Amino acid sequence: MSMELPSLRTWVVFYLLSFVVLLWAAFLSAQGVMLWVSLLLVLVIIGVNFMTVLNQIKLHAARQELQRKLTEGFERGKAQQEGEKIEGNKR
Repeated sequence: MSMELPSLRTWVVFYLLSFVVLLWAAFLSAQGVMLWVSLLLVLVIIGVNFMTVLNQIKLHAARQELQRKLTEGFERGKAQQEGEKIEGNKR
C-alpha cells in the first residue's frame, strides 16, 4: 500500500517547523522556566501531527473507495479480447 504525497515540500516544511517547536520546548524545560508552556507546545505538536496523519489516511481511503467504485465491473483483459474477436470475425 503506497500513499501518494502530493507536495513533498509542504511535508518537509511542516515537519521542520514541528522539530523547531519541539526543540524550543526542550530548551524551555531544560532551563526550568515555563514548564507548562513547553508541555503545551509538545501536546499541540503531537495533536497536530496526529490529526494531519489521520486526515491523510482518511483521504487515501476515500480515494481508494472512489477508484473502486469507478472501476467496478470493468474487466480490461476480457473486454479487449472480446473486442479483438469481434473485429477478427468482421474481417
